Amino acid sequence: MSDGGKAGGWLSRFRQQRDNALPVTVVGAAVFDLVARADGLPPRGGDLPVAYQGTHLGGCALNIVLALQRLGVACEALLPVGEGMWADRLRVEMARLGVRSRIQAAGEDNGWCLALVEPDGERTFITLDGVENRWRREWLEPLTPAAGLAYFSGYQLAAPGGGALIAWLEALPAAVVPVLDFGPRLDRMSDALLQRLIRPGVILTLNEREAGLLGMGADVAAFCRELWQRTGQLVVVRQGERGCYYFRAEDDAGQLAAYPTHVVDTIGAGDSHCAGLMAGLARGLTARDSLTLAGVVSAYVVAHRGGDCAPDLAQLTAFAAG
Repeated sequence: MSDGGKAGGWLSRFRQQRDNALPVTVVGAAVFDLVARADGLPPRGGDLPVAYQGTHLGGCALNIVLALQRLGVACEALLPVGEGMWADRLRVEMARLGVRSRIQAAGEDNGWCLALVEPDGERTFITLDGVENRWRREWLEPLTPAAGLAYFSGYQLAAPGGGALIAWLEALPAAVVPVLDFGPRLDRMSDALLQRLIRPGVILTLNEREAGLLGMGADVAAFCRELWQRTGQLVVVRQGERGCYYFRAEDDAGQLAAYPTHVVDTIGAGDSHCAGLMAGLARGLTARDSLTLAGVVSAYVVAHRGGDCAPDLAQLTAFAAG
């Protein structure tokens, strides 16, 4: 196994390259995940008994902020936190963990998510949207980054209030590289919107379902290369227990095996993978090393309950040493 399987070169380089890191901006949602164990999904008109397993901080963006923070990578958190029961609780929990959003919103509460986890660890979400999907230009314009990486989730881009966010994304300076994780709501995006988003300069990270919705067939390499020809940037397809495939250039592409793990649930698997990827890229690692880091972070998260459990560097080192 390469040093992707043990705490070797990639982790040493990540630790050493703390200075002159790229700025990272994370844009998206902070919510709570209510996690319940379910034997399956409910039939229409039926009833499904579940076992409550806890309430966790959630939202793709908040999961990523927490993961970056624990890896020692600073970021700007642009996560609307509103007014109401859920927002008040979010502020308390985020403050306890040292996270403060730059967007404090008025007039509406934050949403929440019911996560149903089946025996094989697969998760299905039922989401109640709140202020995190009511984007406004006046929130965003004073917070435009000058350079670095900027994360965006399809949950927000596909939301009814996503228009202001999309316009802000399109107006970012050329020195800002957007990282797009379309997520489960890709199927709600129009072809016209996808054409606007899949454009030069954008990093794309997808799971296999999302890649299929974008037209991927049996040849993941050809699919990634086709997207790369449109973006000129890194394209990643996450493949669960088979790892991931990436394409960054004609001579920088290939398959990476998944890091061995025991799956408890898959909540936050994609978020933690994206966080590890951005952490590596921000520290100047290669695409391959960044994705190796991403795979180990994701493997750690799926071995624990909830999506807000990314490892710190000591935990990551011990886990990667296996």
